[in-house]
Amino acid sequence: MSSLDGKVAFITGVARGQGRSHAVRLAAEGADIVGVDICADIASNGYAMASRDELDETIALVEAKGSKMVGSVADVRDYHALKSALDAGVAHFGRLDIVLANAGIATMAFRELSIEEELEQWTDVLDVNLVGAFHTAKAAIPHLIAGERGGSIVFTSSTAGLKGFGGLQGGGLAYAASKHGIVGLMRTLANALAAQSIRVNTVHPTAVNTMMAMNPQMQDFLANMPDGGGPHLQNPMPIGMLEPEDISAAIAYLVSDHAKYVTGVTLPVDAGFCNKL
Repeated sequence: MSSLDGKVAFITGVARGQGRSHAVRLAAEGADIVGVDICADIASNGYAMASRDELDETIALVEAKGSKMVGSVADVRDYHALKSALDAGVAHFGRLDIVLANAGIATMAFRELSIEEELEQWTDVLDVNLVGAFHTAKAAIPHLIAGERGGSIVFTSSTAGLKGFGGLQGGGLAYAASKHGIVGLMRTLANALAAQSIRVNTVHPTAVNTMMAMNPQMQDFLANMPDGGGPHLQNPMPIGMLEPEDISAAIAYLVSDHAKYVTGVTLPVDAGFCNKL
């Protein structure tokens, strides 16, 4: 028997990157998946978002692990669309046990921006990363409580949710602010839901080999910082970038019964990055 047999996980930003990796890992552990992704671009973001074809690829990868997946197109900024997608998935599988609020964007730019561009970046990043995380939790918590089995919520934050970096522009500042905000959301929900045995935690990855880190805009931003980002953006351990599966391994622990009394934790998966700064 696998550790998550019979359980159902809801994952946002599931079409590629960390979200896809989490879906495949939890499916390998026996969970069925309800997943959503925007499958459309956000103009201020500067790099292409996932596509419907990529969402379909994730569904196929989950099914190859022997699990089932209900995948839908929904924008985490739209609470009612997100809730509708989740409700349909819960109706299909009959339960909800795990919630991974993973969807996020990072809009970094080296070039000079107009104030209108900065304000647009600030708003979009906060709306996707922080408001979207709140929407995810708000839509999911009633299902977790109704199940009377406890449950686990994991928010994807960042090393930028524990340390202060991101530059001076609206997108970078919003990224750090949103990822710090997720910690406050997590800590409050961990206290509020403890009596129902619903555990709430955050993971804080260093740079991960996904489109968010590897897109040309982000690479240009890093390359044009002093010393190509400088020692303060390097991991102490001899690894430049983690793989999505490294974060999935930590999440698989947090949502499992091995972590049944772990709640309110900010868990860095960062090759020593936060310890150094």
